[in-house]
Amino acid sequence: MGLVVACGNTPPTTHLPTDPGGPTTSKKSDATAREKVGITVYNQNFGLVREVRSVDLAKGRVALEFADVSSMIQPETVALKALDDPSSLAVLEQNYRYDLLTPEKLLEKYVGKQVKVLRWNEKLGADEEKDATVLSVEGGTTLQIGSEITAGFPGRITFPSIPDNLIAKPTLVWLLASTVEKQRIEATYLTQGLNWHADYVLVVDQKDELGDLHGWVTLSNDTGTTYKNAELKLVAGDVQRVDPNVITLSEVTMEAPPPAQAPQFQEEGLFEYHLYTLQHPTDLLDKEQKQVTLLDAVGIAVKKKLIFTGYDYYYRSPYGGTVSQNQKVSVYLDFENSEKNHMGMPLPKGIIRVYKADGSGARQFIGEDSIDHTPRDEKIRVKMGEAFDVVADRKQTDWDAIDECGSESAFEIELRNHKDVAEKIEIDEPVAGDWEIVSSSHEAKRKDAHMFVFDVDVPAKGKTTVTYRVRVRWC
Repeated sequence: MGLVVACGNTPPTTHLPTDPGGPTTSKKSDATAREKVGITVYNQNFGLVREVRSVDLAKGRVALEFADVSSMIQPETVALKALDDPSSLAVLEQNYRYDLLTPEKLLEKYVGKQVKVLRWNEKLGADEEKDATVLSVEGGTTLQIGSEITAGFPGRITFPSIPDNLIAKPTLVWLLASTVEKQRIEATYLTQGLNWHADYVLVVDQKDELGDLHGWVTLSNDTGTTYKNAELKLVAGDVQRVDPNVITLSEVTMEAPPPAQAPQFQEEGLFEYHLYTLQHPTDLLDKEQKQVTLLDAVGIAVKKKLIFTGYDYYYRSPYGGTVSQNQKVSVYLDFENSEKNHMGMPLPKGIIRVYKADGSGARQFIGEDSIDHTPRDEKIRVKMGEAFDVVADRKQTDWDAIDECGSESAFEIELRNHKDVAEKIEIDEPVAGDWEIVSSSHEAKRKDAHMFVFDVDVPAKGKTTVTYRVRVRWC
């Protein structure tokens, strides 16, 4: 099956050869003719392939079969040019053949045509051969053998030849006008089936104050094609596409952190994105996942935070007492992606997995979180989970309606710390609307227009109670 597309692959120029007419010479090119291949992979399940091949053509009209392309190629994105003399080659027509040779397809092509059937004859000790006509392949193969119609023939079917419109693998076919017999050509195209994502391992020290961050990229190739000795580049960023696919990170089994290696990617800005170039060629085998070290940052400063968070709807209704009991307090690790913190490389989005050594020195997994693309000098917050030994109760002690758009209410928050060490807990109180703290037992700090916070010290094996009254207007 061929798909003919309008060809805009070569920039318009008056010097390109025109259709010379006359006979067409057929030529083939496969991966053995590659001089160079470059792959740029985007973390949105697509990539850009650039191939340079030396091909034997002919002068005049040439039909070139360009094999070993991705089976998930987007034919409308293909561009072809001659490298040595751009004016010596013009693309007249492009076809993408993807009707692949399979037993089912072969039978379909032979409906109404003659084949041979072979069945083992035990008496003769050899195959018995007969002529047959393929009548149908719907729901099974139906054959006419002599005057009989049979389905489910218990033998083998042989075919005289492979139909011209069946191919072993996806192939681009160009109708070219060439003025020279040998060309160095560059073909570029976009393809689905190439993807990558970043993973990070953070190992924190016993005091939860320092950590070592190791990052690597996992690259997958599901294009149906192997690219050997490829120049690999990765693009991190949210690139706009007209018809984007919904891409999610595949589930990744929890792994122990790999040994630290020297980073192998060089980072640079590209438009409003970031480009990471692998510093050596690599093989991208079909149906393979490849992992390459992205960064190693040793001795970065981290800060553990315990945060107790409320909800903005608490101030709109009377609850008549306890709002929440034994509510969990969330645990976070914060750090800065800066040079002074031994980092500073723009980080692609991915998953951070955190480990810490236990009393015996063995590293244990203590939590994971996903991060978005993070520029240099930005802060990163990793949610670790919920604290086991720190809990809180929230009680509404008063509520008065000011009018249909406002209220004044009072709350009591009791923080209980069952650990052997004191803890500092941040209480985050979001508010929808205009607000004013009327009174409070602890200093309330304005975090932004819609949140105030308390920083509270809770003693070891003790508790601290925070009370406050707030006036809120939401309309």
